[in-house]
Order: sequence, then C-alpha cells, then structure tokens
Amino acid sequence: MGVNKRHSERIRLLVIVGPTAVGKSALALRLARHFAGSIISADSRLIYRGMDIGTAKPSAADRAEIPHALIDIVAPDEPFGLAQYQELAHQAIAAAHAAGRLPLLVGGTGQYVHAVTEGWSIPRVPPQPALRAELQAQADAEGADALHRRLAAVDPQAAARIDPHNVRRVIRALEVYLATGAPISELQRRTPPPYDLLQIGLRMERERLYARIDARVDAMMAAGLLEEVRRLRTAGYDDRLPSMSGLGYRQLAAHLRGEIGLPEAVEQIKRATRRYVHQQMMWFRESDPAITWFEAPETLRRFPTFARFLARWLGVAETP
Repeated sequence: MGVNKRHSERIRLLVIVGPTAVGKSALALRLARHFAGSIISADSRLIYRGMDIGTAKPSAADRAEIPHALIDIVAPDEPFGLAQYQELAHQAIAAAHAAGRLPLLVGGTGQYVHAVTEGWSIPRVPPQPALRAELQAQADAEGADALHRRLAAVDPQAAARIDPHNVRRVIRALEVYLATGAPISELQRRTPPPYDLLQIGLRMERERLYARIDARVDAMMAAGLLEEVRRLRTAGYDDRLPSMSGLGYRQLAAHLRGEIGLPEAVEQIKRATRRYVHQQMMWFRESDPAITWFEAPETLRRFPTFARFLARWLGVAETP
C-alpha cells in the first residue's frame, strides 16, 4: 500500500521509538511491507561498518527486501557527529518521500530522534582533540561527577539533560562552551521540521523486557559476538574509540585484554543494557504528549487493528 500525498505538502514521517530489544525493528519491517515504507535508522551504533552482531543490525535479507538508510555509513574509526546524522537523515527522509515511500524513522538513540523531530540547530563546532583529552583527563582523575558539575556551572540546562556518567556527551557540551563561549543549550535552538509527524512508542513490562535483553545477549554470543570484537581489534580499531564503547564491545574488549573472565563480561553486558534502557526512557518519556504509546507485543499480535490506525493517519483506504 503506497502513501497518499493528496492532502498535504508536508512529508509524512512515522517515528518508532522505545527501549532496546522492545521490538522496534520487527514492527518497522512489518509496517514497511504493508505501507511501502523505507526505514531510516536512528541508532548511533548501526552507522558503523563491520559491527553487525553486537548492534543487532538488520539482516542482509531484510535490507534487500526493504530500503534501509543510515546503516554501514562509516568505519569504526571515522568521526561522526550529530549534525552529520541530522543532515543525512533529512536527506534520506526526502529521498523516501520522493520515491513514493513512507519514511519510517526507527531507533532508540534519543539525540538522533530529537534532532530530527524537533528541528535542532546543532552547533557546527569541529572536534578539538587536545581539549577533549584535557577534559577526559579531568574525568579520569576526579570522576565523571566532577566533570558534570563543571558543566552544570556554565550550562545548567544541558547538565540537567545529560546523564553524569555519559562522559562523552558531557565533554562535548563543555567543548562547545569552551570553544564558543556560549552554552550548547542556547546554540541548540529548535525550528519545527517540515514533517507531518506521528510518533509511536513501544513499551513492555520491565521484567519481560529484561528477560528479552538477556536472551538477546546470549543469542549474540552464540552468533559470534566475541569473534566480531576480536576481529575488530585485530584490524587495528582501538578499544578507546567511541564505536568500541558500545554495549558488548567494551565488555568483551576488557575480556580480550585479560581483565575479566568471559562469564563476567557477558553478565556485565546484560547489566549495562538494562541501565541503558533507563537512559533511553529519559529521552522517550511515557508522559510525552508527542508520543502515542503501545504495548509492544500487541502491535504485532493485533497488526490489522494497528494498521487501520495508521491508515487513518495516512489518509488511505485500508483493506479489511
């Protein structure tokens, strides 16, 4: 079923958000098949080539069947920023629309989603390695909380949004302030994007989600995640790269360095993924009126009902 363009010049954009392992990709694929959609990834890990198992990257078969964008676009050691993502996402959305397909922005990286849906104006401040190294040294010496307090002193609004333990984001906010003299929160102005948006949130009872996370990690290990991490390190990708800090990669790299045993590394991946769910839900709050929430299993079990809901939004006739 195609997209009806008759009643608006604004691009219709369906956004699917929610925590990791909740089933966003499965629903997006089903919808893309049903409504002739194209999937645009909003996942900060899927951008990296060669990092497939630990990122739960869509299969080659799924990508051959349904157009996907913003997957495998940089090497693990290439810099890639939020402004770059936002620009590419807008291009991918426009390309899908021009092809007569429904753009689906799908993922759990809050910054990526909000940069597109809220029209952030992102500071074009290039990375400054020396300054970053200085700030990282402070975090290493005094702790992440000390660096976060430094940010709170100059940009309390940004500090309130950033997890104190997300040192990379704290460093970036301080980097922008120290380079420009202006808080990043002031530079990140918002201009409503040219989209007719429908944001769908998927949720799941927490213990059930945790069980899915544990099973997913076990499946990744069985599929060869340890070998994937070993191959990346052998290829020369440093453990300190941002790409290698992702869930699974960081813990298994520590195991390969001989710092922890494999069972402990796997358990750490599971615990870290659960913590990540809490961070994601700070971006996607159930109280957010812009997001319509659904119980994840019901969207697939009762797909015809869900499809009729979306057909009404699209303004297309839904076959019984």
